[in-house]
Amino acid sequence: MSTPTPPLDGATVEVIRNYVVSVAEQMRRTLVRSAFNPVIYDVLDFGISLYDSRLQLMAEAAGITHFLGANDHAVVKLVEYVGVENMGPGDVFIMNYPYWSGAHAYDAMLCAPVHRDDHDGPAAFLAVRAHWMDLGAKEPGYVLDSTDMHQEGLIFPGTRIVAAGETVRDIVELIRFNSRLPEATIGDFHAQLAALRTGEARLRQVWDKFGGDRVERAIDQVIEHGERMARRAVAALPDGTWTAVDYVDDDYVTDDLIRMEVRVTIDGEEMTVDFNGSDGAVAGPVNLPIGSTLGLAKAAFKGLTTSTEPTNAGHFRPLRVEADPGNFFHAVYPAATFTQWSAIVAFELIYKALSQVLDSLPASSGGDEPGFMALGRDPRTGRDYVVSNNEGIGWGAARDHDGGTAQQHPSQTTVRNTPVEVLEHRAALFHERLELIPDSGGAGRRRGGLGVERQVRFTADGEVLSMKKKSKTRPWALHGGHEPEPSEMVLWPDTDRAKRVGMYRTAMAAGERFVNRTAGGGGYGDPLDRDPAAVVADVSDGYVSVDAARELYGVVVADDGTWHPTPARSARQAARDAAG
Repeated sequence: MSTPTPPLDGATVEVIRNYVVSVAEQMRRTLVRSAFNPVIYDVLDFGISLYDSRLQLMAEAAGITHFLGANDHAVVKLVEYVGVENMGPGDVFIMNYPYWSGAHAYDAMLCAPVHRDDHDGPAAFLAVRAHWMDLGAKEPGYVLDSTDMHQEGLIFPGTRIVAAGETVRDIVELIRFNSRLPEATIGDFHAQLAALRTGEARLRQVWDKFGGDRVERAIDQVIEHGERMARRAVAALPDGTWTAVDYVDDDYVTDDLIRMEVRVTIDGEEMTVDFNGSDGAVAGPVNLPIGSTLGLAKAAFKGLTTSTEPTNAGHFRPLRVEADPGNFFHAVYPAATFTQWSAIVAFELIYKALSQVLDSLPASSGGDEPGFMALGRDPRTGRDYVVSNNEGIGWGAARDHDGGTAQQHPSQTTVRNTPVEVLEHRAALFHERLELIPDSGGAGRRRGGLGVERQVRFTADGEVLSMKKKSKTRPWALHGGHEPEPSEMVLWPDTDRAKRVGMYRTAMAAGERFVNRTAGGGGYGDPLDRDPAAVVADVSDGYVSVDAARELYGVVVADDGTWHPTPARSARQAARDAAG
C-alpha cells in the first residue's frame, strides 16, 4: 500500500507560488515592451493567465479584469476543440470565436501548451489575450451595428498558428491580408508570441529549480488554500437572495433599453449569480458570450471575498453563475457580440443587489468606459490610423469615503487612458481641453467622484466613434444620495448641428470638433448630512460650485471661505437636536 505524499511546508509553497506569479508578470512585461499598439502598451488592454495540466488557474498578471476570468473559459473550450493529444511541444493556438473566447473577435487569445519530459501530455498552458486594432470586420474600428458574428471579423476557433516552434505562414498571411492595419496586427501577434515564449522559459526554470512534481503539489496546496479563504469570506456574508435591475442604452439597431437583472443568492459558503431574469439576446452587438459573463461575475466575486490575494482557481470554487443559452448574458451563434460594454455595467449590478444588505458597498460609478475611437488617414504620414481611449469616470461614494475622481471603471482598474501625446502623435487630432467637470459627482453625505470633459478637433477628415452604453439612464446612488448626469458625447458643439449621442459613429471634416463628457459617481447618503468643511473644501477645489453647495448641500460659501447654513440645513440640525 502506497504512503500518501505529505504536504509541502508553508515556506516552500509560498516561495513556489511567488515564482509562478512572477512568470505571469514577466510575460506581462514582455508583452508591454513588444506591442505595436498603444491599446496594449499604454491602455493595458490584455489578459495573461497560467494554467496547470488540469486547466486550473495557477496565476495571472494584471490586465483587464474580466478578460482574466474569460481566459479560464476560453482555455477549456480550446483544449476541448483541439484535444490535448494534438497539442505538441512548441505549438501555439489562436482563438477569437466569441462564444468560446468570451470576448469580441478583436480580442485574440494565443494559447501555448508547455510540455515536460516527466509528464504525459502538456504539463501547463499559457494564455495571452490582447486587443488587435483590425481583423477584417465589415468596418474599420469598432463595429457598432453588426447583427451576426460574420460581420465582426475573421474567426479562429482554436487554430494552430505556430507548429513545433515554427510560425504557420499560411495562417499569419491570412491574418495579414484580412487586416486594414497589418503591420500593427502582425506586430502585436509577435508580441503575444514573445510573451508566451518568455513564460515557457521562465516556467521551465521554476520546474528545474524545484522539480515539476513539487511545483504541482505546491500549486494544489495554493489552490486549496484559495478555496478555503473564499468559502470563509462567503460564509461571513448574510444568507439570502437579493435582486437588482439596470439598463444598457440600446443595441444600436433599435432604440430600446435593454433590461439586465441579477439575482444574487448566498447560501452558507456558496454564492450564485443568476442573470436569467434579463432580456433575451438582441439584434445588435451588445450581447455577452457566457465566457464574458463568467469573467465579470468572477471579478465582482473576487472583490467581495479575496481581493488582496493573487488569484488562483480556488478563489472561484464557491461561485456559481447562471445564464441560459439565448439569454442576453449567454449569447449563442450567430448573435452579434462586438460592443460588450454591457459587461462593464453588469459588474456593478452584482454590487447593486448586495448593497441592500452590505452597507460597505459603494454607489454606482459613472457606468462604463465612455471613451472614443478616431480613425482616418493622417496627412503628415500618409498612413491610416485607428486610435482609441478609455475615458475616466467618477467612482461611486461609499459609507466611509467619497468616490474617486477621473478613474477607470472599477472592473478595469489596471487599465489606463491613452495619453494625449500618443493620440496627437498617431492621429489627426488636436486636444483643446481636458478637465474635470464641476458638480458631476452625485451629491451625498459622501460625494461621488467627478467625470471628465475632453474637447477634440480633427485636423484632417476622419471618423469618430462615441463608445458608451450608459448614456440614457443615470448611475445609481445609495441611501438618499443623488444620481449624477449620465455620460454623453456632443458632436459639432456650438453649431446648429450640435448633437448629443451615446454610442455613435460619424464622419468628421477637418476643423470639426467633439466634446466627450463622462459621468461622475453616485452619491451616498443625504447631502444635507455632509460635513460643511468638506463642502467648503470641494468649492475651494472647484469640484462643487457655489450654487450646488447652497442648493444641494445647504451650505452657503462666501468668497473668503466662511460659510453659513441654509434654512433647510438648519432645520435638519434642529430636528436632530430635538431627537436627542
